[in-house]
Amino acid sequence: MSSLLVCAATLLAACSEKPDSGPIVASAIGAAPALVDPAKGQLDPSARVLLDSTAQGLVRFDAAGQIEPGIAERWSVIDNGTSYIFRLRDAEWPDGQAVTAAEVVKLLRRQLVPRSRNILSPFLTAIDEIVEMTPEVIEIRLKRPRPDLLKLFAQPELAIFRVAPSQGGSGPFRILAQRGPVARLRPAFDPSRAADDQAAEPSTDANVKLIGERAAMAIARFDAGLADVVLGGSFVDWPIVLETRIAPIARRFDPAAGLFGLAFSNRDGVLANAVNRAAIARSIDRAGFTAAISPEWESTVQLLPEQLDSAAPPALAAWTQAPGPDDLSPRATIDAWRAANPGTITMRVALPPGPGATILYGYVAGALASLGIAAERVAPDAPADLRLIDEVAPYDSARWYVARACQPCGGVAQLAIEAAREAGSPRLRSQQIAAADAALASDVAFIPIARPLRWSLVAPRLRSWTANSRAWHPLNHLRPDTN
Repeated sequence: MSSLLVCAATLLAACSEKPDSGPIVASAIGAAPALVDPAKGQLDPSARVLLDSTAQGLVRFDAAGQIEPGIAERWSVIDNGTSYIFRLRDAEWPDGQAVTAAEVVKLLRRQLVPRSRNILSPFLTAIDEIVEMTPEVIEIRLKRPRPDLLKLFAQPELAIFRVAPSQGGSGPFRILAQRGPVARLRPAFDPSRAADDQAAEPSTDANVKLIGERAAMAIARFDAGLADVVLGGSFVDWPIVLETRIAPIARRFDPAAGLFGLAFSNRDGVLANAVNRAAIARSIDRAGFTAAISPEWESTVQLLPEQLDSAAPPALAAWTQAPGPDDLSPRATIDAWRAANPGTITMRVALPPGPGATILYGYVAGALASLGIAAERVAPDAPADLRLIDEVAPYDSARWYVARACQPCGGVAQLAIEAAREAGSPRLRSQQIAAADAALASDVAFIPIARPLRWSLVAPRLRSWTANSRAWHPLNHLRPDTN
């Protein structure tokens, strides 16, 4: 067992198995949970969990990652998919005031204004306006059809959230108390349910203790029987789990859809040439890396996981094919460039901290060394030449994949991505997505490695935990009595 994990386990001390009843203890890998406005920027994983638990969107995800009602009890889509009409259910803010359509409209607009830093706003440009039709009904009018709109509105970043007064949302939980890294949650009163369905004083068994903490501490807490679930695991922290004796049945993986690979975030010097970028891409042992993390993690060489809404099957870059007899080796390709541009080549690789990322850096640095290129590991937000993208797709459109892989990309791909965004029909949109996918493959803008690795640790009593492609597990869907 690693020294870090031993230290964490020592701090937690020995304890007995948790009983099958009582409040759920959930550890979310990340900082202390805090209610943060998504309009101010990307949320920490534990902040996403807390926001999703205390503030619903118009719709939300259920245990299987499917759409279920949130503040909206029902909705309809009209005008060939360019109008979504939502009827709101009875809901309350933390101070007991009723949630109204007017305030919902105001709060949603806040997330979509040009100055908003909400990470979903670039994918919501099809929204023309959001209007109040009656005190219980709102309409979202679109410039063009967006069949995947509900999946975006189910994300925590679009939860209906009050900054002030009485910070928070309509539930399904309320913050009972918060101190340091621990937020204690209790079920929120739901005025849309019959009074006899809700006890005057709910049992504390339905409460949740949410802890935001480092992966090593969360894993040690679970290993000691002091937590029921660990949420937010990625490839970065998985090697720590392998150092424990946690039963295999408690180790759960999600079939996460999304991107895991390296984007060429700089196009100067040796990276100005697509042939050189292809030489680097070909040199990375992606299968060796994924096997080093987990034998069950499969590598990939294509950007799109499947065709999705593209007009063509996923494009494959030329570097993914076996080299021909006249093709230069990757080393010879880089040496030819170096002959015309003498000097040392150093490449900055932006990765998060953690043992899994250290393993990835070893494979990337080894590949670069084989080409005579020195590697330098830098922080995720530092200027870099290669930058890891490890993200779960918020909705199931190939446009999300091509847009996220363009960090940056060539002009042909950029034009096709923009044309797909502005397309007035599904057919034209799918054609432009296919063009962008092919252009990205030719441009070698992104090096696909795998699909995101997402894991949880789950105690047997949380029988409602369900693996899903969103890799999202709402706290109110972990067991039947928290629904």
